[in-house]
Amino acid sequence: MFQTNTGVLIAFAAYLLLMLAIGVYYYRSQQELSDYILGGRSLGPWITSMSAEASDMSGWMLMGLPGFAYSTGISAFWTAFGLALGTYLNWNYVSIRLRNYTEIANNSLTMPDYLKNRFHDESNLIRLISAVFILIFFLIYTSSGFVAGGKLFEIVFGMDYFTALLAGASVVVIYTFLGGFLAVCWTDFIQGCMMFLAIVLVPVAGSIYAGGFDVILERVAATSPQLLDLVPDKGPAGIIAIISAIGWGLGYFGQPHILVRFMAIQDASELHKAKHIAMTWVIISLSAAVFVGLVGKVVLTTPLIGADSEKVFLIMSEQLFPPFLSGLIWSAVLAAIMSTASSQLLVTASAISKDFYHTFIRTHASEKELIYISRITVLAVSAVAIYLALDPDNYILTMVAYAWAGFGAAFGPTILLSLFWKKMTKNGALAGIIVGGVTVLIWKQFAWFDLYEIVPGFLFSLLAIILISLWEGGADMSIQKEFDKAVHFKQKISKINSED
Repeated sequence: MFQTNTGVLIAFAAYLLLMLAIGVYYYRSQQELSDYILGGRSLGPWITSMSAEASDMSGWMLMGLPGFAYSTGISAFWTAFGLALGTYLNWNYVSIRLRNYTEIANNSLTMPDYLKNRFHDESNLIRLISAVFILIFFLIYTSSGFVAGGKLFEIVFGMDYFTALLAGASVVVIYTFLGGFLAVCWTDFIQGCMMFLAIVLVPVAGSIYAGGFDVILERVAATSPQLLDLVPDKGPAGIIAIISAIGWGLGYFGQPHILVRFMAIQDASELHKAKHIAMTWVIISLSAAVFVGLVGKVVLTTPLIGADSEKVFLIMSEQLFPPFLSGLIWSAVLAAIMSTASSQLLVTASAISKDFYHTFIRTHASEKELIYISRITVLAVSAVAIYLALDPDNYILTMVAYAWAGFGAAFGPTILLSLFWKKMTKNGALAGIIVGGVTVLIWKQFAWFDLYEIVPGFLFSLLAIILISLWEGGADMSIQKEFDKAVHFKQKISKINSED
């Protein structure tokens, strides 16, 4: 086994050493909590965009989505379309307003911190409720990354799943523990580049190997024609499936690990440039991920059954490339897993340290103490996430979908209306977070109408915010004046962008 994988081991070792070196480097530069969880708002457009997308897509883009396309065919494009649309709307309408508002609202460092300051919540209830939902859904989300890492190490090194799970999770935890936000963002940039190259290279090489993409389509049409149907079910169930797939786009407005990238950029005017970089990356990468599934149907001679379908990218890479190159491609999968899991651990750590510990337990805690608590949280959350990932039959995409829906429904409507409706009240925001989060938790258990839980969760949350805010007669004038200040600043930045 070692002889066969010597090239793979060299590629993996080089990649891991680079990631850990970045973590150690930034370990020395953290003096304040803002350095650890937001990087002192010092990011440029390239790091912001690539970090946001790398932390967004994770292992599910290289394993979950190709596996879904392998099983269902080109109808997986509806999910890709929903994600691309949500990405565009988030960058175009949320990024600049959130960046400016978080600075105006007492230089907020986390999403719960922003909501507390946005609505002048002296009780800190909104901060507490937000931190609870962040902890719940990030445990599931981080666990999905560890499952992907376990499956990767299982294939690459021939380990049993449990050992592979621990090995993959350890890498993520170590450099998140050491490096904090800047380490995560810089490694995300490198990882985003690796993910892009890998997800494009594999289907192209597979098509060439099979004789061209026309041959791929012909052979799929001959053996599994249903995989080429964009709408496999023309009845009500098919319509619900399409709505559910496009509904993935609603999740972007409430993902803390993505929104924090908008908050961390140094100059809000650079978000315009970052948007174009991000959209180019997303459209090409998601399209390629779906093609991996279709190409895998032809290239792989042994069918993949059940959760093993999510290994199509890994197995096809091994079959198409020599060991060292396949090792680099597999490193891109590890990069995808690390980029998202580390971001999620960091956001969870910031929610616990700043929004819970500092607010309710030790209000006079020093910056060093808060960084220490953040690092302890990384270890504790990782331990629970590893426990949730113990079942090797877990579907990565299913776990991601659950957590994605939770964040999208709990925080998406709240973030959107907080940035665009000045009459929104604190109790309206609380109602939106609770109704959205609880709806997802309940709907998931019953799966009514086979509708993705993010759709009803988002709509019910939106309705709760509007009804409660209107019933209370709108926000205080001090809050509305602060809102006008944030919007005015955003319009000034937009004018600069249009002149450029």
